[in-house]
Amino acid sequence: MDRIVIEGGARLHGEIGISGAKNSALKLMAAALLTDEKVALTSMPRLADSRFMAHLLARLGVAVEEGPGSQMQLHAAAITDTYAPYDLVRKMRATFNVLGPLVAREGRAKVSLPGGCAIGARPVDLHLKALEALGAQIELSEGYVEATAPKGGLVGGEIELPFASVGATEHAMLAASLARGESVIDNAAREPEIADLADCLTAMGAEVEGAGTSTIRVQGRDRLNGVTHPVVADRIETATYALAVAAAGGDVVLKGARWEHNKVLWRAINDAGATAEAVEGGVRVARNGSTIRGVDIETQPYPGFPTDAQAQFMAFMATAEGTSVVRETIFENRFMHAPELARLGADISVHGNEAIVRGVDKLVGAPVMATDLRASVSLVIAGLAAEGETVVNRVYHLDRGFERLEEKLTKCGAKIQRLSD
Repeated sequence: MDRIVIEGGARLHGEIGISGAKNSALKLMAAALLTDEKVALTSMPRLADSRFMAHLLARLGVAVEEGPGSQMQLHAAAITDTYAPYDLVRKMRATFNVLGPLVAREGRAKVSLPGGCAIGARPVDLHLKALEALGAQIELSEGYVEATAPKGGLVGGEIELPFASVGATEHAMLAASLARGESVIDNAAREPEIADLADCLTAMGAEVEGAGTSTIRVQGRDRLNGVTHPVVADRIETATYALAVAAAGGDVVLKGARWEHNKVLWRAINDAGATAEAVEGGVRVARNGSTIRGVDIETQPYPGFPTDAQAQFMAFMATAEGTSVVRETIFENRFMHAPELARLGADISVHGNEAIVRGVDKLVGAPVMATDLRASVSLVIAGLAAEGETVVNRVYHLDRGFERLEEKLTKCGAKIQRLSD
């Protein structure tokens, strides 16, 4: 099993290119099921998660080809199967989003319920209610969802979400794009990835209005056309490298990063005493000898502080002056990185959905174990800032969401390498 070894204390200088957003790319891949024409995605991240999705789509009849650079071409000329088995869906929740496109295009689908999640319960009932609002009949049996569209296909409807679920919003948009008439999604999620999916679906021929607001209107079409679409820059990868620079020190330009997608984070970094500023072509983050001050954060749906950057920010706060409070309001069980950060010398106490971080003078390298994707990269950040050697075990989590992490950090001066048993 792979592990990452970090010799801490090196400052980071240079430029890091930001990849396309994982959370957007996976739903854009699912959108390829909606058309019999070719869909080409550029700025496509090369990740374990995208490989999982490609494997499932291939089973359903989609021809998937990785082109030069960061391009992926998907062609669902004909759907050869509408069955997504447990073995292919259990690995990653995003694969469940093939259900809506399959029902919208083929009129039926049988998809396994996704597996459990280490960071808490993430039910799919909102996804199913959204499809029911479009006329689908849903049956649950032996861990599978069987969905059937009415004769003539899905029909536009009113979808009211009890909370702004990103996954349910995206799933509803995908299915509604091939439904007859207009669909309205109220209390929709507002994340940039939602807008990215809307742009792609619009280019494919659907009419999507309001993405980025709490009300999205989708005018469905009988058929959609192919498209070439660039995946939006990954705001969580952006946040991760920004916090790595702020924690370890240095001066780095995050090339391709979108300033407007992380405004709450930039404010927190600046309040802490590091520097984040928009520059031509990206964002510059620097910390050159300044003392870091404790800053309180609370995760919130977009445009609030992203839950997917909470662990990384906690690692940054570990050596801040004073005390900071990190409050998690999105997922339960998302402080599993706290005991591992404590192995490096961090002083963190967890009470329910709050973690109190009392800054220490320094962190000291130690063996640690990754528990999930974002937790694992928080340990990398802490290792970069620590004295001595840190060994991060179970780094297969990292490969789900970070493309060429060691290479990008090494080019900026980090002493980091991957080792295999």
